[in-house]
This record gives sequence, structure tokens and C-alpha cells, in this order.
Amino acid sequence: MRIHLATDHAGLDFLRDIADFLIQAGHEVVDHGPTDYDALDDYPGFCIRAGRGVVADLEAGVEALGVVFGGSGNGEQIAANKVPGVRAALVWNRDTAVLAKEHNNANVCAIGARQHSIDDAMLLIETFINTPFPGDERHVRRITQISHFEKTGEVPETGVNYPS
Repeated sequence: MRIHLATDHAGLDFLRDIADFLIQAGHEVVDHGPTDYDALDDYPGFCIRAGRGVVADLEAGVEALGVVFGGSGNGEQIAANKVPGVRAALVWNRDTAVLAKEHNNANVCAIGARQHSIDDAMLLIETFINTPFPGDERHVRRITQISHFEKTGEVPETGVNYPS
């Protein structure tokens, strides 16, 4: 699987360890930056590029996910979610990693590098990657409602199945 990574200065060392972990697990890693430590860097561009990479790969039929890091992971999640087609979830324990995939078919997870040890983060990422989306009708309906809003700007009606 291709995994797109992005961070800011707060997660740079974290990202390097995660990239090594993912490569050793057999994944292809695409690092969207930054490459050097800069305490004043801005995460939005890095995370948006990672989100765009995930969406482009998925549209091309490539199996892909994204992982974004920052001090808390909140801003990185928000930035990634601005990319149409991204469903980024803030993951802080195994349950949220599982539910992000099972209920939302999330394609990007965000993790706070200052909130977790590297070992905990690796467990969360591994859980996120390995949890399948079961495709339950209610979850598919909700995901397509979100996609409908992204495409049209129309607020979806509850219980309505929109085309994907």
C-alpha cells in the first residue's frame, strides 16, 4: 500500500521513525515534508499535499492512505480534510483508529506527535491501516452524503442515499 506522510516541525522526528516502520512493513512511503526542522514552518501545505496524493492515488486505483502528524494532530486533520475526497480522522487510541475505518472509511489518520510515544503511534497506524471498511449500508449512506455535499454544496437530507 502507498502511504502518504506529512507533518510540521513538531512531528518531524516522529515522521522519520514512522516512515522507517512503514517501509519495513512493506509499504511504499511518500513523504510530503517537511525535510528540515524549522520551528516556524506551517503544516497546511504539507498536509494538503498528502491529502491530494491520497485522493489522486485512490482515483487512479492505487491502494493508498495518509498519515499526518503535528503537536496535537488537530490542525493537520483540519488541513487534510480541506481536500475534496479526504476523510481524515484524529486517532488517539485503538478504538478511534478502528472506528475511523469501520464507520467513516477514513483515508487519512491524524496523530498528535506530542501526545503519544512512537510505539503507541505505530500501533495506532498499524491498526488504522489493517482495519477494513465493512461497507455497512448506513455508513456508506453517510459517506456518500458527505461526498454529495462536497460536490454540490447542498446539505444532504437524512436517510437519503445519494449517488457516489
